[in-house]
Amino acid sequence: MAAERLQCALITEADLERMIAAQFGEPNRSIPDKAWRPLAASILATLGLERHLLFCCPGAELLSRDLPAVFRFHVVAPESIRLQNLAADYSLTLSEAKMRLRKLAAVQSLNRKRRFGQKISPLTSFDLIVNAQAMTPAEMVDLLASAVKLRALLEAGLLSEQAAAKVRFELRLQLAGYGIVPPDRVRVERKPFGHPSEEVFANLLDFYRIAWDYEPRSFPLQWDKDGKVSEAFTPDFYLPEFDLYVELTTMKQANVTRKNRKIRLLRAIYPHVNIQVFYQKDVQDLVMKNRLPERLAR
Repeated sequence: MAAERLQCALITEADLERMIAAQFGEPNRSIPDKAWRPLAASILATLGLERHLLFCCPGAELLSRDLPAVFRFHVVAPESIRLQNLAADYSLTLSEAKMRLRKLAAVQSLNRKRRFGQKISPLTSFDLIVNAQAMTPAEMVDLLASAVKLRALLEAGLLSEQAAAKVRFELRLQLAGYGIVPPDRVRVERKPFGHPSEEVFANLLDFYRIAWDYEPRSFPLQWDKDGKVSEAFTPDFYLPEFDLYVELTTMKQANVTRKNRKIRLLRAIYPHVNIQVFYQKDVQDLVMKNRLPERLAR
């Protein structure tokens, strides 16, 4: 009812399971439970480019840390109502409904623990909680529609390419820690680098099967009185799949300060350019945290 009312695409847990298996599953290989969250969020970010989504699944509220513009709606009900619903939906006796409810609760609790590391979420994890004992389904949908309208979530438009690219890029970094890379392969090209950290980052991208170009473009930042470029900035990497530039810094504060100034100028002059800054410690942390192969550090 909510999906029809809000004109959103309804995505269920079963839908996501099929999409994850189709995009990332491989013969004779199981997907780690803890990889489910970044896999699901990555798929939702891609779907969000085309439609507004209503995602219904135990633990859905925990995906909000990965995705922008999420409204977290939670329905609670006393056991008596839940038993009535189960009995009506599946033509069960009261005792059969009780047994089925216990099994469903146990499975959901186990899945949440394996996927998200917690069996239940605190109430502060939700933006709006409604009680099915006090409201009919139609009334709950009315309340949800009013809240979505108040937040202007639909009027804000679909997920932008830039936002989706940022989400997918960060999620791919997480997925590599579980040995999961996109099914597509990219052409790996060796190039000379100006700093060892750049080669480490290039190896990191290769491991994730992320296509990249090294220093493909310079952006003019200042011009002299004759109109000639007096200062320019060349980001270290460009990731064409995400339309994203990446700049690495060194540990020297003087270099960090100069680069940060140039990046501020670039964002002011070229607001359409999507750029992400990675400090050297960020790259090192990625290698260590995700336990990636030692060859990445070579």
